[in-house]
Amino acid sequence: MPTPCDVKDLALADGGKKRIDWAFQSMPVLQSIRKQFIKTQPLAGIRVSACLHVTSETANLMIALRDGVAEITSSA
Repeated sequence: MPTPCDVKDLALADGGKKRIDWAFQSMPVLQSIRKQFIKTQPLAGIRVSACLHVTSETANLMIALRDGVAEITSSA
């Protein structure tokens, strides 16, 4: 099911994905947590909402929470 979103310029998506991937390489603790979350899915049934300035680092946090099977929503 697609998630509703408001994107200003989809042409920037590829560059954004590259920045998120680049930041992830500098986050070894989050990498470890994400791997564990993928295996154990500890956040199943939990909703997480965030309203903050979204950076490549916070994007990686939300990805890790999603991989823990949390239902996530974020806004800036």
